[in-house]
Amino acid sequence: MYLSLGFSYWLTLALAPIAAGFQLRVFIIFHDCCHLSFFKSAKANEIIGTICGVFCFTPYHHWRYFHSLHHATTGNLTKRLEGEIIPLTIPKYMKTNGDVLTLTVKEYVQLSSIQKLTYRMYRWLLLFLFLMPLVIFLVLHRFADVQAGKRAKTSVIITNLGLAVLFAGLGFMVGFGEVFLVALPVLAISSTVGVWLFYIQHQFEETYWEESLEWNYVEAALKGSSFYKLPGILRWFTGNIGYHHIHHLNPRIPNYNLKKCHDASSIFRDTKALTLIIGLKSIFYRLWDEDQKKMVGFAQMELKGALREGLVKKE
Repeated sequence: MYLSLGFSYWLTLALAPIAAGFQLRVFIIFHDCCHLSFFKSAKANEIIGTICGVFCFTPYHHWRYFHSLHHATTGNLTKRLEGEIIPLTIPKYMKTNGDVLTLTVKEYVQLSSIQKLTYRMYRWLLLFLFLMPLVIFLVLHRFADVQAGKRAKTSVIITNLGLAVLFAGLGFMVGFGEVFLVALPVLAISSTVGVWLFYIQHQFEETYWEESLEWNYVEAALKGSSFYKLPGILRWFTGNIGYHHIHHLNPRIPNYNLKKCHDASSIFRDTKALTLIIGLKSIFYRLWDEDQKKMVGFAQMELKGALREGLVKKE
């Protein structure tokens, strides 16, 4: 990409998706290391995970801690907003673990006009997929959360120092402008795709949400995590993360064994798959409808309210 700058920046941008694909794959390795699943050795996972974290702009121990909260609370309506003022403050751990703030229909209708606008902006596609990813990886990951432990906070410092050395060295070697022109589009693409993957893994129509008393870990894993069926080349770049239902059932299965596990066990054969096309429908889901037990969009929620109040007739 650097060499292509001398020919045409359009060529540089054309190469960016390929580089972004490799950065995404590095993040999947980082992700497995955080689960101590990529290597048998915990130390090897920590060392390689920390190095991969620098290339992915993500501190190892900090992200590992908050991501574990995601696995412990996925699909739990009570834990989702525990300790928060409903609504609308985005839980602190959502800055780092990939969770998406999801309100129920009943919660949403109780909001003030300003709060409703805030939630709609948060779930607005252009902001959510094209601005927020860069904010997360460039800004939020540079700071430790106040509730993080000492080791997690130290990992933020180590990652920041690693990034400073890496980009200062590259800048002095080839020029800071050139580094910016190459690195920014790669990070923009990989972070957007990464956030989309986190989104589609739990934000699909027939996902799973229950209050703590009814919440079940296995049900949350198998019903609340998607089987995102991707073409082979995309499966490779994303490290089989589309088999997310298996990953949530047992996070200690490394990415290179997820497909094998899916094909080998009969309990997964009837799992409903999301394809690339069907998955795009999830863009329009914004709220959890407690009555229908499914995700709905704002238009569906408003139509349901109108039907209930008799403002429109049901055909």
